[in-house]
Amino acid sequence: MRAAILEQAGQPIVIHDDVDIIEPRAGEVRVAVKYCGICHSDLSQVDGTFIPTEPIILGHEAAGIVESTGPGVNHLEAGDHVVLTPAPPCGLCYYCVRNEPQLCLNTHAVFTNTFADGQTGLSRGGKSILRGLGMAGFAEYVVTQASGAVKIPADVPLEHACVIGCAMQTGVGAVFNTAKVEKGASVLIMGLGGVGMAAVQGARISGATTIIVSDPVASRRELAMRLGATHCVDPHSENLVEQCMLLTEVGVDYAFETAGVAALISDGVNATRSGGTTVCVGAPGLEAKLVIDPAVIFASTEKKLCGCFLGSCNSLYEIPRLIRLYQAGVLDLASMISDVRPLEEINQAMDDMKAAKGVRTVLQI
Repeated sequence: MRAAILEQAGQPIVIHDDVDIIEPRAGEVRVAVKYCGICHSDLSQVDGTFIPTEPIILGHEAAGIVESTGPGVNHLEAGDHVVLTPAPPCGLCYYCVRNEPQLCLNTHAVFTNTFADGQTGLSRGGKSILRGLGMAGFAEYVVTQASGAVKIPADVPLEHACVIGCAMQTGVGAVFNTAKVEKGASVLIMGLGGVGMAAVQGARISGATTIIVSDPVASRRELAMRLGATHCVDPHSENLVEQCMLLTEVGVDYAFETAGVAALISDGVNATRSGGTTVCVGAPGLEAKLVIDPAVIFASTEKKLCGCFLGSCNSLYEIPRLIRLYQAGVLDLASMISDVRPLEEINQAMDDMKAAKGVRTVLQI
């Protein structure tokens, strides 16, 4: 098959047409990928922020059509349209049975870039290739366990649906599931890439009445206002914490760090009211540190700080729910997509993300 391979961090991604991929095994499906969005986590491996083990096929925000199924797969068949998820729940492990499927042992694949058995199912010239972030979506085909492919209606455009796999699950899910934002709440969202923009929509749908957004890119702030934000802050010219205090008097109920910048987590803590919650949604570099100073003030004001992985979602429930919201005209997927490029332009698309151009670029495979 054809696939985009990162052979060395800091170097351009190379398209090859001689990559081998396995047939689906028991409990697995093979999906013909039609569209795959580029996430900042992909860029972080390309530029070396997260040091990858090469060679690797990145891409984890994909949608496509089931090509074949392995033994024991009864709920999917060839021709089904699906959204892929990087964290398919097994339904049986310690975390799944505690209703924490986002922490399923299967999510280890996101960090190991392999199947649970240590294999990848991908090779070129006899040399193994890693499944980037547990999926390897920048390729013509993906093999995944059957719970990693969630069926959607055939009339939903796949170029729109693909962004549900990561950006929408993570951003909307952080609001719905991690923070559980209630009607009338005040919210701060720091960073307006794909995940941040999804969080804006999640806050609007949840009924938050004050939605403050912060991003240095004016066009992103403007789009956020169209998607539901009520106030915007330019962090280059305004003091974010002061603005939140002016707008709410006591601080926001919830703050979401979605840019992957550790310093913004501290801003979130300072911008929340006593008893408020700061949610760490982005993925800072491994060297980034989180400092809470002074700790006694954090403790005595009962502020809360929590992590968030893939929006704390059970993808088998969340993807259909997000599709229903899209079909009802409540969730805007089209505005999330700034550009659609062919796979051959993947390096230009990565450059656009690095330059903060647009919100989400989707690759047509």
